[in-house]
Amino acid sequence: MSHVGERISWDDAATDHIAPAPLATRPLPTSTRAWTVEVVHDPDRLVDEPDPRSAHINSVRIVGYSPTARMVITVVALRDPYGGLHGASAWQSTGAALRQYLEDRCDD
Repeated sequence: MSHVGERISWDDAATDHIAPAPLATRPLPTSTRAWTVEVVHDPDRLVDEPDPRSAHINSVRIVGYSPTARMVITVVALRDPYGGLHGASAWQSTGAALRQYLEDRCDD
């Protein structure tokens, strides 16, 4: 499912989770909420909804490119009952997520 023009919001507690995944090579500074907005608006983004790795039925995993950060980022968010996204975590994409994003772009 792809929501064009959607927004993502971060509360201060969730911003603390804009951090490296266990295998990430470069952590994201917590001051980079704007990078996740770019990921959400990436026309080539990959969206898993619900996120197959989450216990939450309203979870969303988005993999996309941030031009400002110049990297592919994975964003995990929760969708509220009104359709809004609330950021839960974000990190530099690596491994299978990065490969799938890059391969999908090359296939176009």
